[in-house]
Amino acid sequence: MITDLALLRLLQLVSPGLPIGMYSYSQGLECAVDEAWVSSATDAGEWIEGVLENCVVRVDLPVLARIYDAWVQNDRTAAENWSATLLALRETSELRTEDRQTGQALASLLSAMDMDEARYWQRNANTTLALMFAFAAVRWSIPRPAALEGFLWSWLENQVLAAVKLVPLGQVAGQRLLHELAAKIPGLVAQGLQLNDDEIGGSVFALALSSSRHEMQYSRLFRS
Repeated sequence: MITDLALLRLLQLVSPGLPIGMYSYSQGLECAVDEAWVSSATDAGEWIEGVLENCVVRVDLPVLARIYDAWVQNDRTAAENWSATLLALRETSELRTEDRQTGQALASLLSAMDMDEARYWQRNANTTLALMFAFAAVRWSIPRPAALEGFLWSWLENQVLAAVKLVPLGQVAGQRLLHELAAKIPGLVAQGLQLNDDEIGGSVFALALSSSRHEMQYSRLFRS
């Protein structure tokens, strides 16, 4: 069971106000809107749900779980290897850059909060957001199930906030979408944890295409 303090630490870790720059990334959604693939609340819901179920749950979630376990064992080599695997599974340059930049930003933040071990990861090429998220979760005694659910919630909230700005959606429509998709998180966590090592991997072709096009998009609000 999660303790009161661990819960508060988790809320801090998943807050959109965490200064790691997540607000500046849309993970391909900006291009999807620009190409008119996403133009309504229904489209946005289908896009976000598709990426969540076919990519995040099949890639990020099981890798995050393994990194968490590595940090529990103080196995820095295993944690870094899984982080490097996560980067290798990214299909575009900007998605890899996003992962490195947000992970290194979180490492800098944790270092400033007296987690001296995090300083090593501030400039490491294999640093990812999942690596440092799991590191913080273990050091703050956040149970693995809660950490995984929090990670999915954070990703989902960022995507919905991007959709509110880009489609655009009204605030009420955004909250309705967040409410509907959040209900899937517990089941998706259970699904992702069932994957064996050789089953990790997932691809959404439209995401890869929109991200690669976004790298050359003329006018952009977001960095991915």
